[in-house]
Amino acid sequence: MALAELYTQYNRVWIPDNEEVWQSAEITKNYRTGDHVLHLLLEDGTELNYPVDPAPLPPLRNPDILVGENDLTALSYLHEPAVLHNLKVRFVESKLIYTYSGIILVAMNPYKQLPIYGDAIIHAYSGQNMGDMDPHIFAVAEEAYKQMARNNRNQSVIVSGESGAGKTVSARYAMRYFATVSKSNSSAHVEDKVLASNPITEAVGNAKTTRNDNSSRFGKYTEISFDQRHQIIGANMRTYLLEKSRVVFQSENERNYHIFYQLCASALQPEFKHLKLGHAEEFNYTRMGGNTIIEGVDDRADMMETQKTFALLGLKEDFQMDVFKILAAILHLGNVQMTAVGDEKSSVSLEDKHLNIFCELLDLDNDKVAQWLCHRKIITTSETVIKPMTKLQALNARDALAKKIYSHLFDFIVERINQALHFSGKQHTFIGVLDIYGFETFDVNSFEQFCINYANEKLQQQFNLHVFKLEQEEYMKEDIPWTLIDFYDNQPVIDLIEAKMGILELLDEECLLPQGTDENWLQKLYNNYINKNPFFQKPKMSNTSFIIQHFADKVEYKSEGFLEKNRDTVYEVLIDILRNSKFHLCADFFRDHPVPISPFRSTITVKSAKTVVKPPNKQFRTTVGSKFRSSLYLLMETLNATTPHYVRCIKPNDEKLPFEFDSKRVVQQLRACGVLETIRISAQSYPSRWTYIEFFSRYSILMTQNELSLSDKKKICKTVLQRLIQDPNQYQFGRTKIFFRAGQVAYLEKLRSDKLRQACIVIQKNVRSWHQRKKFLRIKQAAVTIQQYFRGQRAVRQAITATALKQAWAAIIIQKYCRGYIVRKLCQLIHVAAITIQAYVRGFLARKKFRKMLKEHKAVILQKYARAWLARRRFQNIRRFVLNIQLSYRVQRLQKKLEDQNKENHGLLERLTHLASTHANDLDTIQKLELELEKLATQKKTSEEKGKKYKEDTEQKLSKLEKQNAEMQEQKTFLEQKLQEETKEMKDKMDDLTKQLFTDVQQEEKQRIILEKKFQNEKQDYEKEIESLKGEIKTLREEKIKLQGQIQEEHIIQDDLKLEVGQLKKQAKMIPELQKEIELLQTQKMDVEKQVQSQKREMREKVSEVAKQFIESYDVEAVRSRLSIEDLEHLNEDGELWFAYEGLKKATRVLESQFQSQKENYEKEIEALNFKVEHLSQEIIHLQKLFREENDINDSIRLEVSRLTSENMMIPDFKQQISELQRQKMDLEQHLQEQAAKTKGKMEEMPNQVHHNLSEEGQRRTLEEQTETHTKEEKQIVTIQEIQETNNHLKEQHEIENEVKSKIKQEAFHLTLENMDLEEELDMKDRVIKKLQDQIKTLTKTIEKANDTHVPALPPKEYIGMMEYRKEDEARIIKNLILDLKPRGVVVNMIPGLPAYILFMCVRYADYLNDGDMLKSFMSITTNGIKQVIKEHAENFEMMSFWLSNTYHFLNCLKQYSGEEEFMKQNTPRQNMNCLKHFDLSEYRQILSDLAIRIYHQFIHVMENNIQAMIVPGMLEYESLQGISGMKPTGFRKRSSSIDDTDTYTMTSILQQLSYFYSTMCQNGLDTELLKQAVKQLFFLIGAVTLNSLFLRKDMCSCRKGMQIRCNISYLEEWLKEKNLQSSSAKETLEPLSQAAWLLQVKKITDDDAKEIYERCTSLSAVQIVKILNSYTPIDDFEKRVSPSFVRKVQAMLNNREDIPQLMLDTKYLFQVTFPYTPSPHALEIIQIPSSFKLGFLTRV
Repeated sequence: MALAELYTQYNRVWIPDNEEVWQSAEITKNYRTGDHVLHLLLEDGTELNYPVDPAPLPPLRNPDILVGENDLTALSYLHEPAVLHNLKVRFVESKLIYTYSGIILVAMNPYKQLPIYGDAIIHAYSGQNMGDMDPHIFAVAEEAYKQMARNNRNQSVIVSGESGAGKTVSARYAMRYFATVSKSNSSAHVEDKVLASNPITEAVGNAKTTRNDNSSRFGKYTEISFDQRHQIIGANMRTYLLEKSRVVFQSENERNYHIFYQLCASALQPEFKHLKLGHAEEFNYTRMGGNTIIEGVDDRADMMETQKTFALLGLKEDFQMDVFKILAAILHLGNVQMTAVGDEKSSVSLEDKHLNIFCELLDLDNDKVAQWLCHRKIITTSETVIKPMTKLQALNARDALAKKIYSHLFDFIVERINQALHFSGKQHTFIGVLDIYGFETFDVNSFEQFCINYANEKLQQQFNLHVFKLEQEEYMKEDIPWTLIDFYDNQPVIDLIEAKMGILELLDEECLLPQGTDENWLQKLYNNYINKNPFFQKPKMSNTSFIIQHFADKVEYKSEGFLEKNRDTVYEVLIDILRNSKFHLCADFFRDHPVPISPFRSTITVKSAKTVVKPPNKQFRTTVGSKFRSSLYLLMETLNATTPHYVRCIKPNDEKLPFEFDSKRVVQQLRACGVLETIRISAQSYPSRWTYIEFFSRYSILMTQNELSLSDKKKICKTVLQRLIQDPNQYQFGRTKIFFRAGQVAYLEKLRSDKLRQACIVIQKNVRSWHQRKKFLRIKQAAVTIQQYFRGQRAVRQAITATALKQAWAAIIIQKYCRGYIVRKLCQLIHVAAITIQAYVRGFLARKKFRKMLKEHKAVILQKYARAWLARRRFQNIRRFVLNIQLSYRVQRLQKKLEDQNKENHGLLERLTHLASTHANDLDTIQKLELELEKLATQKKTSEEKGKKYKEDTEQKLSKLEKQNAEMQEQKTFLEQKLQEETKEMKDKMDDLTKQLFTDVQQEEKQRIILEKKFQNEKQDYEKEIESLKGEIKTLREEKIKLQGQIQEEHIIQDDLKLEVGQLKKQAKMIPELQKEIELLQTQKMDVEKQVQSQKREMREKVSEVAKQFIESYDVEAVRSRLSIEDLEHLNEDGELWFAYEGLKKATRVLESQFQSQKENYEKEIEALNFKVEHLSQEIIHLQKLFREENDINDSIRLEVSRLTSENMMIPDFKQQISELQRQKMDLEQHLQEQAAKTKGKMEEMPNQVHHNLSEEGQRRTLEEQTETHTKEEKQIVTIQEIQETNNHLKEQHEIENEVKSKIKQEAFHLTLENMDLEEELDMKDRVIKKLQDQIKTLTKTIEKANDTHVPALPPKEYIGMMEYRKEDEARIIKNLILDLKPRGVVVNMIPGLPAYILFMCVRYADYLNDGDMLKSFMSITTNGIKQVIKEHAENFEMMSFWLSNTYHFLNCLKQYSGEEEFMKQNTPRQNMNCLKHFDLSEYRQILSDLAIRIYHQFIHVMENNIQAMIVPGMLEYESLQGISGMKPTGFRKRSSSIDDTDTYTMTSILQQLSYFYSTMCQNGLDTELLKQAVKQLFFLIGAVTLNSLFLRKDMCSCRKGMQIRCNISYLEEWLKEKNLQSSSAKETLEPLSQAAWLLQVKKITDDDAKEIYERCTSLSAVQIVKILNSYTPIDDFEKRVSPSFVRKVQAMLNNREDIPQLMLDTKYLFQVTFPYTPSPHALEIIQIPSSFKLGFLTRV
């Protein structure tokens, strides 16, 4: 589309204006090509005919929707007035001082402190992409830091601008950002030192000028060094072109450097009295400007700050005093009076006070100084001449000396700062911050302005090349054809200044001449460049000036003083005097010494652009210009080797008024700083760049239905653009973006607004039409109703007569009968047809149903037998499994009881021995007992040797089993190969196959009968053995009865001792018996396994042969064709051969799976044998422990005899329990036999012979398993662990078989019911046993009471809630219970806080022993262990939650059992009995409380880290309300490095994360109050982070985004309600965010609206409310911005509030945590240690 076509009515343009530079006007008449004028209407209402021929058309104004953009290059029309207007709207109306212009950050000086630089703002910008947040100096700093970290490339931040534009502050904020985000954990505090360098350099290098109260009078490049972890390790500073002339001269209303005034303000301080200073008005060098005070600045306080920063950098007071001495000497030097002696001479009085102070401070000779201030020495080839100077020359020499001293002092201070910032490590990367003067033009411009503008020419050239390079990279990245863009190249101006025979070289040449003058040098410039170089001009009215055409503007320079400033001459005699000073610092300044190699050398190799000729002697000194050129070359090389980032500071007005915008001054600076050049380069190509998604969402309203039907959005956008914009040169399609020429986006916006306007008209039209039509239809209906009734009444009156009524009635009767006849005839016909059809259909369906029923009947018969067989198999296996478990459990209990009884018998032995020792006449008996103990010791040794031998034998057996396992694997492979070979050979005829099949079935039937007989015989043998075992049990009972009688006869002590010793011998002899029994069981197991394997192998071979023959040889049709009808009927009657075929296939698969699992079974058996060995070794250790205890028998018998007497009465009850268990075992065996008989009967009834094959194999396996079961039942009393392991093996086999039978659900359910009945019976029996145990306890108590008078009884054996441990086991407890414990294994099936309870039970044990050292050691190692596990898993949320819960429970246990009344109120009596007895642990409670708070804070920190990345994308960016877009696509062009590499999070992600936190805290048993506090803290973080991001994202401040935020808040509230956390006060923390969302949605026009905002937004501060109002951004043209007058109204109302003027919420704020006391309901006595904790060395007391 042609640009001229956009000049239509209602569009707006910009026309030049003398006051505002540009003025807006509206087009009142469409412009057509060839018109001479453009009809305009100005904003003040005046009409204007703007001439456009031959003048160009005025620039178009952007639509309001694009005004206020964050990036100037996102504007559709890119030109000077658009840029100026966008900056003005953002600065004046929205109070936004930062704006992007491509890669430039334009920073407007607000002349007011703004709350946008706090640490919260820094953290908000940290990690964000440059285009995601509002423009800010922190965003540029973050971009530089991110590119450095990502690309390992050095970066530079170039800050430039006029004096007073805010360069120094911007550079300071950038450095502060780097210091904050890269803060290291070291104690060196390098970041603080880097920041501390700023106040010092500002004190000695900044001064008050007419434009700025803190103007930097030098250029500074600060190189901040980073290590590989991207943390600051040091810095280096380079300075450029210090304005030395300011030391001796200041213009009106200007000041000298700040440090002089700070010294004068501190002159009365004791430490400065020796400097003999006074007020600044007393010194010439500080009073020239006429005003020595800056409003609002306290020089005394600044001096203290300067001293403090000196100290922070490690510069001690001695060094500081040396510096202050030199500064005071300069001030006194300026007050030295020169007296004229005639016209050619001058003198200085030796009595001059200031001269004497100057010499005193610098330790100089007064006479020499006074002489050579007024004389100079001229050295020729033949003689040396001393020439007096005039007063003017003497004053110039004095000032030159002062400038020289200050220049050296400045360089020295910078060098010492660099030394303080020196780092020992290796620099990995760096970021340079360049704070340099911007382009300057004054009424009088001299050498300083020339050098400044020269530097800006070099920087502008580098900037242009970089912008051009970025544009080229963007085009190449998007595959856009690259066209050469014409941009301004200032190389000719640079050549004019620095090339050979350029201005600087001619100046240096003139400086070398003894008689060189400014006039001669200027004449050389005129001769060389006038009319030869277009960039050099001579002023028309002056012969002492020259003009250079810089990139920004023409500048006229006065030649006066150029040579003197370039020479920077100080007479050599004065230098020698200072060099010989006894004041070391002053002397060092002027000594000849080589330039030291800086320790801060950059990683960049810098080469000079031109060859520099070294001066042969001192006469050819380096000039200021050549020095500056060399340093500028070095700077440019450094910048070219880094990635630059640009900050252009703009001064909005010269009066320093806050938020006042002077358009003329701003435009002047925009032209000078290169912003408009960036705009011009962008405008020449494709300035507007939108992603396809943004374009589709914005302009989908312009698309047709056919276009929207396409699935590819990229293709849709291309189609739409080709239709809307006819000229293809106006846009380009990139890979991810669409590139538009200038004005095309505005044209599309016009089409969009026209379409929306037309749609509004259509909607209005249809709504109004609908409304009127509805009204019309209502009136029409009313009229028709009236007409109906009126006409009806009239017709009735006219038509109703008697004759008419009769005729009508007769006609109706005739019609009735006629119609009835016709209908009856038709009905009869249909009835006959329907019956006929039904007859045929029903017959067909009946036959079909009969055939189906017949098939189903046959199938049901097959299924019945198959399912019955499978069900019986499953029931038998389950029942056998349950019985084995029950038997093992009961036997374990019996074994435990027997062990307890053995211990009690052992105690009885000890007591009886004690009774024997009390009798004096039984000494011989004690000697015999000692002999017996010696024999037992020898037996112990023999038993240990046997145990070792047994261990070796078991290891050999294990190796044998491994060999057998390998052999089984070989057999398996061999059998598989053999199976494959045989399947290839088995392809005979069908007749032979069927015969062989029936013969095999008959053989299997015979084998089954033989096995049944064998089973019956073996069963009878087993019953006999069981009866013999019963007899043995009876004999055992008799022996125990005899033992009881012997115990009751206390007078026969010797016989009882012998019997007890004999029992101990029997126990020692049990080890070889156990070894023999294990060997016997192993041989029996191996025999049974071999038999089972051989039978399985035979069956597998036979079944596989049959299956393979069926599968490979024949198909169904071939078999059917070869069998006769009779054979088929026979087969069908016998149970369907095809079902048998399927059964054989399934059986084959089952056998293969069993064969594969054989290896696993053997491995498990090996593990079981290892366990047996370990168990036996433990028994041996136990016996050894018994023998050791017998060595101390004389000390313990006295205490145990009484308890043995009382508890011996329990033996008959135990015998009765054993007999009861034996009887139950017999009942279960009988029940098992009955089930086996029933199964056998059902199997015999099966008619299917093939099915018999499968069932017999299963029966054989069942018989074998039953045989094994009975064999093991015989040995259960002696070898309990072997039975349990065998049962486990059987269990694994049953589980494998059950996989084949998983489909039989109904039968399994029936078996489950029977199993439940059996379990109920067992439970009843367990209850009976428990009752018997209770009776035993009561009997024991009565016996103890009866024996109280004779022997003191010990308390009964009850758990009292303690854990016995040894002190050397403390480390193991901490390791297993704290350091190595995994939370997931604890929280599943155990009580919450179980580790805490175990720890406290150990504490109770230490308290019970009254061992303070032990208690202190345990508490210390426990707290240290918790600290260690927290430190090692500092980022593990589950671990933090787990140990926060356990620490809290541990703390509550210390309170609950402390014995204090306030904690004992809710305890049970038993809990109160368990309170600590000897120690007050309040000190440790405080330690644990502090530790819990520390864990809680780390716990909150981990949760915040996990959820923080989700908050802004989920709460702010995600649009929960589909179809209501809350964001305006801006077309912002992100940096190439600002890749959005973050995951896309939604509101669902936040809710899922919160649910994960909640479920984990609940699983870990975290207290409800603590959980609520954690949720409250999380919700505060969500609200604060979202609100902070909203403040910093102007594009998010819209009405629709407020709706989205409100919807997301409602999701959070629903989550709180779902988790029943409404009382946690978490909802209240979201109130500021909720009010901000409401503020975005509410109307903001009238005074009532302002009042409502004031009343409703109570949780937002005044600064926050004004920020949201100023940032409010309409998304469509139909919305309106908030007017500045409305903002002022609201602000006036908010002035009454007394709130903190803080913009950002503190996301690091933590609510105070409280740990409520909640007593534990769990009794310590019932707590047991799981085996997974590996704390078997702890014993419950």
